Order: sequence, then structure tokens, then C-alpha cells
Amino acid sequence: MTVRKKIWIRFSLVVALFAITALIAYPKTISRPAWLGNTLSKLKINLGLDLQGGIHLIYKADTSGVDPAKVPDALSGLQDVIERRVNAFGVAEPVIETAKSGNEERLIVELAGVKDIDAAKEMIKETPFLEFKTMDLSQEVQQAPQELSDEDKQYNEQQKQKAEDLLKQIQGGADFEELAKANSEDPGSKDKGGDLGFFKKGQMVPEFDKAIFDSGLQPGQVYPEVVETQFGYHIIKLLETRGEGDDLEAHAEHILLMAKSPEVPQTQPTFADTGLTGKNLKSADVQFMSQSGKPEVGIEFDAEGAKLFAQLTKDNVGKQIAIFLDGQVISAPTVQTQITDGKAVITGDFTLDEAKKLAQRLNEGALPVPITLIGQQSVEASLGQASLDKSLKAGFIGIVLVMIFMVLYYRFLGFIASVALVIYSSIMVALFKISTVTPWSITLTLAGIAGFILSIGMAVDANILIFERTKEEIRHGRGMRSAIDEGFHRAWPSIRDSNISTIITSLILIWFGTGFVKGFAITLLLGVLVSMFTAIILVRTILTAVIGQWAEGKEGFIIEGKKKNENA
Repeated sequence: MTVRKKIWIRFSLVVALFAITALIAYPKTISRPAWLGNTLSKLKINLGLDLQGGIHLIYKADTSGVDPAKVPDALSGLQDVIERRVNAFGVAEPVIETAKSGNEERLIVELAGVKDIDAAKEMIKETPFLEFKTMDLSQEVQQAPQELSDEDKQYNEQQKQKAEDLLKQIQGGADFEELAKANSEDPGSKDKGGDLGFFKKGQMVPEFDKAIFDSGLQPGQVYPEVVETQFGYHIIKLLETRGEGDDLEAHAEHILLMAKSPEVPQTQPTFADTGLTGKNLKSADVQFMSQSGKPEVGIEFDAEGAKLFAQLTKDNVGKQIAIFLDGQVISAPTVQTQITDGKAVITGDFTLDEAKKLAQRLNEGALPVPITLIGQQSVEASLGQASLDKSLKAGFIGIVLVMIFMVLYYRFLGFIASVALVIYSSIMVALFKISTVTPWSITLTLAGIAGFILSIGMAVDANILIFERTKEEIRHGRGMRSAIDEGFHRAWPSIRDSNISTIITSLILIWFGTGFVKGFAITLLLGVLVSMFTAIILVRTILTAVIGQWAEGKEGFIIEGKKKNENA
């Protein structure tokens, strides 16, 4: 392959790049197939609240009760829980970040497109709320049987048939504990061979009372039928009993095969407050079972919480304790025994990621970082649209003036630089749109537009350095193509150093800045990287392709600058 052919291949790639980015950046002005138009219409630039209107809230975070070494983790957890609440509210592209102002830690929340500031404040509230509740079977609420889909009915039949097959195996002499470990779906008792511990009549669901206390079942016997409850299908074995009369307790084990939305229950249990909340939880972390190596979640309470938890577990052996975060049940483990040291584990059929998520949510609910609203601002959508229109108009005028200057002063080379600016603008707009379908979505603000326009000036600045060096080489007697190559070569160190200093400054602003400052820095950083690409790679590729032998001797048309007299 000849050198000239390689040059034209590179030039074709530049044209293809411009065509693709132009399709994404300016879809309304370019004819395209319907299917492609539908795809491109989904790509839109995310506008900040200063451009589309919205709400800006500033909260003060009280970290006085947090160990200084744990403040960063506490703030990160606070940011996560507020972000979760905002996402649940359906706000698109919220900006939620922490910042430091003097000795104060602050939480900044920007909700673009939200108009009701009171609703936004109610949504965020002030602190995550974690609660521990018990099932209150005495206050069950009547509910109608659920209508299952054919698929769910088939699944339930399969679960029931499996339970009946397991019962037959047990009646034939199979080991109950081993079958429970292998098949039970009750996370609270599975790894203990289905052991439920001791419980009194009325502490479990009514079907258990009928099978164990009312049927005459003797220790060592397995109930002869599959027991159907609101949770699914059970196989029950009575191990032993103790006490008598009202103090009679049964020690049993079971195998549970859960059903999908079973039709059986006619009642829905309610939950009773216990007084144990997130303020009593010291920490939650991921642990691993010693025998199976499966993940579980360990929790630890403070002194007050340990006392409450000890009494709570004593009164609810064999029952479930539901853990609520912001009013939603996140786990409902079964109590196996009284816990007096304030430490417990939540077992279940968790994956490692699920266990980490549960521990994270528990820690979020337990964060001792109350927040207080100290500032709020509402931006009208009409004001945001006016700001956007003015910014775009200013940017367009600025680009046109720069292009006119480049063409008048640098002639043909200035024209090529202007073409590169158009390509640069297409690439930047396309990147803004593409980012909306990636985890690194860019939200464009007024400050971001300023960074975009500033980076245009830096792209032109790089071309000016190159062209001025090219003029010097022409004046010293070099041919046009040789002068252009030398201009790029000698100007590169200055361009590199100036852009690296800007990149470093942008990274510092991104790291330490918040809100509009951070938006400006992100856009400037992206613009500098793209401008270096267009000024150095694209301009050079275009010039290499279009300037040939025809340009020799026509320096005045290509660029202002004459060769020095050889005798001078």
C-alpha cells in the first residue's frame, strides 16, 4: 500500500467520523431511515436545572456524633440513601453530592425538572428510618384469596408434589436434617437442618398449632401430611416437648417449599412496633457461614439496643422479626434463640452481592448523620429556557467570529481549521447525547456550556501555534508540505504542555468542586481532550490529504507569509 493511499484512507475515516457524529448531533437536519431516526431520537442532552428549571437544596450534615475516621463513610452512605429516595421518586438525572464549607459538611441536591419544592423536601425528609417489628398475629387483616396465573398455579403444584415426595422419603427412613439442608427454602432454619427451636402454642402460624399441639403428634414422629400455610408447603417433625398446660413448649423442625403468592391465606399479618430502631444499630457487615461458606449479614447493636434485642428475641423464638427501612421490609429472619450480646446474623439464600447490598442498606438506615435544610432555590423552566437560548446564541456567534478570523488571517489553513471546529462541535454534542445511555451521563449546565465554548478557543489556540510555526518555516525557505509538517512537530510540545496544565486544573476542580463548578470542569476536560484530537490529528490528516504539489509556490493563497530572499 502506497503512502498516498494510506493518507486517503485516514482522510476517509475523518469524513466517516464527521458523518456519524453529525447524524447523532444534528438528527433533524439530516435525512435518515425511519428505524435510525427512532434510535437517534432517544439520545438527548441532559440539561441541568439552570437550563430546564428545577430545585436546588442545601442541607447541613451533623457529624458531631460520628467518629472522625468514619465521617467520609457516613457521608457516602448518606448520599446513597438520599439518592435512593430521589430515584424512587422518579427524578431523571438528579445531582446529589457532598461538600465541605468551612467546618460544615453539606449535602447538595439538585433536581432538574421538579417544580414542587415542598414535595421534594418531603421526599428527602431528614434521616433514613430503620425499624425492627414483630408479626402481630392477633391483629391479622382479612384479605381475599389471590387469583394466580396458570404459570404460578403450575409452580405451586410442582412445589406441593415435591413436598409430598420428600415426605414419602422421610417416612421411608431418609434423614430429615439432611433433606432439610438440601431442600428447605426457609433461610432462618435451613442450615440447622430445619430446626425451629422451642415455641409455645400461638407463637407460630395456626396450621403449626393444629399439626403439633392439637393432633396428638408424639416426639420423634413426622406429621403424616404436607402442611399448607401462607408461606408454602411444610413437612413437620416433632423432636421433643417440655412443660405442661399453658407452659407447654414444642421443639420441632420443618422443611419449607415456598409457593408463589399462595391462594391459601385468608389473612395478612400486621406488624407491631418494638421500639428498636436504626439509632440502636452500631454496624452491619457481611460474614460467611463456617460450614457452607455462604454469605450472611452480621449486625451489632449499642448497649440500649442490645437490651431491647435480648428481650425481643426472648419473646419471639420461632417467630419472624421484620426489618423495615423507610417503611419497606428488607428482611424478615426467624428467631432461633434468645440473643443477649447484641450481636446476631441474618441468614438466607444470599449471593455475595445481595448480602453486601443488605448490609449497606442496614448501615444506611443506621447512619447517625441528621441533615438540616439551610438553603433552597427554585429555578423556573422559562428562565432556564431563556438562559439556554442566550447561551447557544452566544456560542454560535463566538464560533462564527473565530472562523471568520481564522479564514481572513490564515487563509486556506484557517479554512481547514474552521472545518475542524465544525467537526469538533459535532463530536462534543454527540458525546453529550451518547453519555445519557452510559453510567457516566453528563448533565449540561450554563457553566458547562461556558467550558465547552472555552475549549473551542483552546482548539483554535493550538491551530494558531501550528500555523504561526508553519509561517516561520515558510519564511525560512521550506516548501509548503514540509513547512506544515515541521509546524506540527515544533508546536506540539507547547500545545501538549498548555493542555496538560488545563487538564490537571480540570481534574482538581472535578475532585474538589461541586455543582456548577464541577459541571464546568467536566465539560472543559472533555472539550480539551477532543480539541487536542481535532487540532492535532484531524487538521493534520485533512491538510496532508488535500495539500499536494499544487500548493508549492502558492504560499500567499495557503497562508500569509513569504519566503525570505535567499541573499538576505
